[in-house]
Amino acid sequence: MQLSHIATRSGRLSSFLREDMAISAGLMNRLKWQEKILVNGKPEHTDFQVQPGDTITLLMDAPQLDYPAEEGALTVLYEDSCLLAVDKPAGMLIHPSRTRNSGTLANLVAGYYQKTGQNCAFHPLTRLDRDTFGVVLLAKNAHIHHLLQRLEVQKSYHAITVGGPAEESGVIDAPIARKPLPSLLREINPEGKPSVTEYRVLERKGKLCKLELRPVTGRTHQLRLHCAYAGYPILGDPQYNTPESAEVSRALGASTQLLCAKRLEFFHPVTGEQMTIVSQLDAQVTL
Repeated sequence: MQLSHIATRSGRLSSFLREDMAISAGLMNRLKWQEKILVNGKPEHTDFQVQPGDTITLLMDAPQLDYPAEEGALTVLYEDSCLLAVDKPAGMLIHPSRTRNSGTLANLVAGYYQKTGQNCAFHPLTRLDRDTFGVVLLAKNAHIHHLLQRLEVQKSYHAITVGGPAEESGVIDAPIARKPLPSLLREINPEGKPSVTEYRVLERKGKLCKLELRPVTGRTHQLRLHCAYAGYPILGDPQYNTPESAEVSRALGASTQLLCAKRLEFFHPVTGEQMTIVSQLDAQVTL
């Protein structure tokens, strides 16, 4: 992928990269040493003096993958030259790990890019637990990922919980900390990081409740832990549960936690267009 800008003033190349093109320092340094920062088609150092009318071009080829590209079912919710949004099913990891190098969302996206002839990278803005399903937004290169990280992205989740809040809407405000190693789980802890979740009741049925959850902060396991802490664990959650919620999950045959990343709302990092991306998997979160 190429990113171009025509200068309307004079100045150091580095100032155009930072201010006019919003290039991060890390990406700027990487492209500089790879001689992929061009002015009028010629590689230049970042102290080069740019003149009005000069064309600055960045060559942002995707890095070599250290995991295999794989073909498979991939539900594309939105795509343009900068972004890709897909539905991740439950039970799928986002990234390969040291113990698993295949069968992840990154493998499928790499296969999709290969099949469609796109030299793009895997830069997820949103990261879901293995068993959480729904929308995952990806940038196609490091620059777009940097721009996305500077934006405010509104995230909405739908969940089925065992029990529910007394109020129809409200806020869960409880700090979250990591449990002592080797555990990978989190806990509510006064010494933890500030963590806030907004909730709204969508439907009630017997012991179950369907909630809309909006994370104001983005801590690991935040929604699952906050719901359990508030007294209504997410149905099917294998870690943050109670004996009662575990029994209800077994009785209903809930094989995975019923938590769906339902909707993302943000402004496009390049065009400024208002974007709303909605998962097609919410049908799994029904009473």
